Amino acid sequence: MIQQASAENTNNMTSRHIDREWAIILAGGDGTRLKSLTRKISGDERPKQFCSVLGGATLLEETQRRAVLELAEERTLCIVNQAHEPFYAPILADKCPANLVAQPRNAGTAPAILYGLLRIAAADPQAVVALFPSDHYISDSRKFMNHIRTALDTARVRRDVVILLGVEPESPEVEYGWIEPTPSDKGNAKVLGVRRFWEKPNQVLAQVLQLRGCLWNSFVMVASVQALLDIIESALPGFYRAFACLNPLFATRAEAGAVTELYESLEEINFSHQVLAQLPQRLAVLKVSGVSWSDLGEPKRVMASLDMAGIHPHWVDSASPQFA
Repeated sequence: MIQQASAENTNNMTSRHIDREWAIILAGGDGTRLKSLTRKISGDERPKQFCSVLGGATLLEETQRRAVLELAEERTLCIVNQAHEPFYAPILADKCPANLVAQPRNAGTAPAILYGLLRIAAADPQAVVALFPSDHYISDSRKFMNHIRTALDTARVRRDVVILLGVEPESPEVEYGWIEPTPSDKGNAKVLGVRRFWEKPNQVLAQVLQLRGCLWNSFVMVASVQALLDIIESALPGFYRAFACLNPLFATRAEAGAVTELYESLEEINFSHQVLAQLPQRLAVLKVSGVSWSDLGEPKRVMASLDMAGIHPHWVDSASPQFA
């Protein structure tokens, strides 16, 4: 079982690492859409999060370095897929085994998130959690984590809402999800309500959304662990109950077998579509400005991010035109 941080350990941490604040890094995806490019970069079939897509560190390592700017490493869980062990094992070799959550297979974002949340709730029911995908380009990690700090501080007070980080759009992007905000009734100009989601709009609608002040959905979110569990239970009660049955088995020999059996019967469940989009009234959005962001889901986004960052890895010169 994950050990709750003691007062002594907390005092030894830097002031920015506040007790009861946790992180989940989602690193269990298969990265199918980027396989043609990551195969060229690494020479094997590793998913993008375990690949040096932007030169130097892998995307997972970049995410870890970003998270630790505000959140303690000992309270950071990495959610991975057992099939990827040859790729994640070298990167996560120094991680405490209790903070590595290995799924039997990739079953979508909702199972990965719920499994990690239940593990945290068992150790710290009052936790506030920040969730990070491990496949993003972010131009300024410090500025981005300043927004995370605002969200963490807000979530410690508003424990009933899930705060999404919505990025100020640089273009009418048709491949991203969009968040349409609504003015907050809480008097906080930085944190707005959520009216609805728009998933991959056409070009005309994307232009309208940008003009209306809508935001790119980064899929980075912050909330109390209880708020996140509550919205999952409300949106998908049967799915939630199936996972909640694991609680007594955490940190026992029976956990791995029970998890494997559960995943054998799971259909793929998307957290954005099947949880967040169903309950906009339980959500808030924090506008992220002054930071360039990209979901590295396609080769062309990788190339654009490299150009934006002024990075020129060795493999770029030999990249085929399809990646441009």
